[in-house]
Amino acid sequence: MSDGELVDPFGRRIDYLRLSVTDRCDFRCVYCMPENMRFNARDELLSIDELYQIANTFIGLGVRRIRITGGEPLVRKDLLTLLYKLGERSELDDLSITTNGSQLVGRAEELRRSGVRRLNVSLDSLHRERFALLARRDSLIKVLEGIEKARSVGFERIKINSVIQKGINNDEVYELAIYALERGLDISFIEEMPLGAVGSHDRAKTLCTSHEVLERLSDKLELSPVTERTGGPSKYYQVKGFESRIGFISPHSRNFCNECNRVRVTADGKLVLCLGEDNAIDLKGVLRGARYSEDAMRSKIIEAMKLKPAKHGFESSQHVQVIRFMNVTGG
Repeated sequence: MSDGELVDPFGRRIDYLRLSVTDRCDFRCVYCMPENMRFNARDELLSIDELYQIANTFIGLGVRRIRITGGEPLVRKDLLTLLYKLGERSELDDLSITTNGSQLVGRAEELRRSGVRRLNVSLDSLHRERFALLARRDSLIKVLEGIEKARSVGFERIKINSVIQKGINNDEVYELAIYALERGLDISFIEEMPLGAVGSHDRAKTLCTSHEVLERLSDKLELSPVTERTGGPSKYYQVKGFESRIGFISPHSRNFCNECNRVRVTADGKLVLCLGEDNAIDLKGVLRGARYSEDAMRSKIIEAMKLKPAKHGFESSQHVQVIRFMNVTGG
């Protein structure tokens, strides 16, 4: 039973939490972090009990969807403890996880048993050398095997996420789409978000808009818009001849902020109200304070909603630069 609802100053009801459990990852994707990324000290990260306390408070405030993110969440060895506890919460309509897929072969079955209903798997190329260039790790075969393992264990839905960059992998969008469609998987094509100074490429030159991807796909596939609204920012299209869908996440070219129903909590306990803003609210300080109480945490979160901005600035300039790297915030 919810003891309240989270509503921001613009009347948007917040019912979706993306909860990062680690900033660490076994990949070093070029759009996400530098090769020599410096991670938080382990004692700076929230414990499993602290992560659950935060999730529990959000559930009490009306959150009905939780996605576990990272970094790469599956590198956290005690993750299942949290997943089983959340999987038992009948208030949740959805418990999902975003992963790079590198550890799915060994962990897909236990993820499904824990109560995870949906998987988002990052996959930016089907070509081994290009994948290794983008992820800075030669792990494509491992990821593809992990996706097949996940397909076999009965998740309600598996979605592929592909960040598309002009001159790098935009020639591969049809191949990626067919890979997903033929396996009954949804796929979302994502415009790169300007988070963190990655230094590996000029984002102004590599930005590939959703419109460009849609045009390329429409040459070979018959696509029709889906009116159904999902819990995330993807705008979906149905593909003639297939049951699964193609989505587009367009922070530059299509502002979806008026529909925003989500906030994020980083692995070190910062409440991020918008991906396009550097300001964040410290929840770890509340958790570890001498006078911690559930009421104090609830009040802190409710008060923070007043600071949620109307919109991000990604579409106004290709050079908008948020200092925080994507692996810190979570997908």
